[in-house]
Order: sequence, then structure tokens, then C-alpha cells
Amino acid sequence: MSMDVTPRAARPDREQLAEWAATLEGKPVEQILQWAAEQYAPRISLACGFGMEGCVLIDVVARLSLPIDLFTLDTGLLFPETYALWSQLEAKYGLTIRAVRPERTVEQQAVVEGPALWTVDPDRCCELRKMQPLRQTLAPVDAWVSAVRRDQTPDRADLPVVGWDGRYGLVKVNPLVTWTSEDVRAYLKTRDVPYNPLHDRGYPSIGCAPCTTPVAPGEDPRSGRWRGREKKECGLHLRPRTA
Repeated sequence: MSMDVTPRAARPDREQLAEWAATLEGKPVEQILQWAAEQYAPRISLACGFGMEGCVLIDVVARLSLPIDLFTLDTGLLFPETYALWSQLEAKYGLTIRAVRPERTVEQQAVVEGPALWTVDPDRCCELRKMQPLRQTLAPVDAWVSAVRRDQTPDRADLPVVGWDGRYGLVKVNPLVTWTSEDVRAYLKTRDVPYNPLHDRGYPSIGCAPCTTPVAPGEDPRSGRWRGREKKECGLHLRPRTA
């Protein structure tokens, strides 16, 4: 995506962000994304992790032909089903979801950091394979769209529809924050949107294959991520800690 000829948008102040968030709270996802595109295109990107929520957003962007850049963090460790879904979505909607990859391949990382870094230091692995590529990708944009929901983790419980992302220094738009998992599944069924078949095999949250396991009935939906560790976030959506 070329953005070098487009002036950067002015940083909104706290009052402006609060006004936008209040106005867009509870509005349809189509309206929120339309607003975001009008406000920030072409300096706006959508980060897709190919969860069910991301598939919803891709469907909306495609149906409305919104000028929003689509990318995914290809860690080289995704499930085969995830790579297949990636191709399926591109074919169905006639669009490109560009790959953002780490500096090193998995094999090169093993030489430098040691084999299977995710088993020894998963935070370091996430930093190298997700966080660093994401920071580089978001550096030239003014806003990014995420697929997070408030009911997914405690850290996301009070996310606004639109807010300032201090971790990356840009506006973050969260069109699905008020949705539930039932809302997401109903949308996918109604619109016949492709989604990862692993969701029907006990994987409510899907990340890299070595760090994701099925979830048993009654378990927390994110208990399958980094199972056996306190870690439940790769860090992409954590907010900076403030005094």
C-alpha cells in the first residue's frame, strides 16, 4: 500500500476521540467501518488474524469496497487450516490480504535464538514474529482496525469503539467490541462467510499451531492459548501501563 504522498491526519485530542466513540457505540459494523475509511483512507489498515471476527470484517470491507488495507502477520507457524482460509477468502472476495513476515524465518530464528523458542520464551517469540513486524507495518498509518471484542479478555473489557492506541501511536478502531461470539457466528451463517474449520473442533481462539490447543467444554475460551502458562495475549492488543 502506497501512502507516501498522502499527508498524515492530525492526531485527535481526547475530547474528539470520546465524541467519536460515543457516537459510534452500538452502531452497525458497516457504519463504523465506513466512517473509519472516510476519516482515514488511505492511511488505514485492518489487521486480520483469520479468527471468525476477522472474517466478518473482511466480508464487510469487501461488500462495501472500502479502501482499507488488509494484512496478516504470517509468523510461519500458522495452522494449515489458517493458510487455506487465507486463500479461500482472497478467492471469494477477489482481494489481497498481504503477508507481513518476521525478519527471520522459523529456521533462521532457531539458529540465532535456539530451536522452538516458543517453548522456552514465548514472549520473546511473539516479540520477534508478531510485535516487531506489526510495529513496522503500522508506522506509516494513522489508524488501524482490529477484530477484538470486549468479552474476550479482561484487558479488552472497556475498549471503546474508537480510541487512541498509545502502544503504536495511532487511532484504533474496534467495530466489533460490543459483539458476542453468538453474534459473530450468526453473521457468518447469514452471510455465508468462510471461517476456520478449527473453530468447530474445539478451538475458539486460534493462533500459532505450536501454542494453540483445543479447549474443553466449560474452559475459558482462551485457555487453549499458551496452555499451562499465565500468558494469554501475544501483546498485539495490550495497552501500555500508565501510572
